[in-house]
Amino acid sequence: MDIPRQTLARRVIQCSEHFQPLLNLKRDRLLESPVIHCDETLVQVLKESDRDPTSQSWIWVQAGGPPDRKVVLFEPCAGSYRSYVMTDDYACYNALALQPGVERLVYMAHARRKFVDTQKVQPNVETGFADISLTMINKLYSIERELKDFSDEQRFIGRQEKSTLVLVQLKSWLDKTQSQVTPQSVLGKPLITWRTTGATWGITWRPIDDNDTERAIKPFVIGRKAWLFSDTAEGTTASAQIYSLVETAKVNGQEPYTWLRHILERLPQAQSVAYYEAVLPWNCSPEMSR
Repeated sequence: MDIPRQTLARRVIQCSEHFQPLLNLKRDRLLESPVIHCDETLVQVLKESDRDPTSQSWIWVQAGGPPDRKVVLFEPCAGSYRSYVMTDDYACYNALALQPGVERLVYMAHARRKFVDTQKVQPNVETGFADISLTMINKLYSIERELKDFSDEQRFIGRQEKSTLVLVQLKSWLDKTQSQVTPQSVLGKPLITWRTTGATWGITWRPIDDNDTERAIKPFVIGRKAWLFSDTAEGTTASAQIYSLVETAKVNGQEPYTWLRHILERLPQAQSVAYYEAVLPWNCSPEMSR
């Protein structure tokens, strides 16, 4: 059957409107997280009010939730959230840190990347500033791999026993170097990033990186190479809603198509919050294909 593109787009938008109760419930679970991971990527929307078609817009992604009820939402971080948010060092996230009760964490990979960039342009010496810094940062990653499957309490003890000494050495080295460089120089930029990365290392459960949102946003980035842009803001919203459903299904062990078909067959009968709760990915019937 040959269905016109406009018809498909309209049906997707209409269908996505019925997903909102599910997304609201997922947001409630997300707000229970001790830390929410945030990321962003560009999207072009051709028909936005008072904006040029060539303007760039943003898609925001959050990941978190309890361990047995993981959530991915393609939307900005909720203003009512009060805990930790983990981001890259993009300046737009500075506003989050200004919200009462919110503390911002910056993931280690971003700081490490700055030192790698510096390593590429540093003078050809036997051992440079970036080499020494990266050696110590890599030690932290090695320790984290050892502690990966530990509980929060065990990870805290492991960090105290193994990571603290490395952090003290790294901080001492960077403090010594900082007095010799300007903030916007090749050497100065990674030092600025490190200040926001290393300061919160003592938090028991603090993740070393923001892998959850990076994994969640990757399918959107790959898809964008094929479809290039969204026609309308409504279409962009519908796309974000469906990506939220699919990625949440995946992190909870569901096969996305099977789960989407399951909920689409049942949503017309939904009359209560309990009914919507019953079709969330972590509450699915056992006969569903996985």
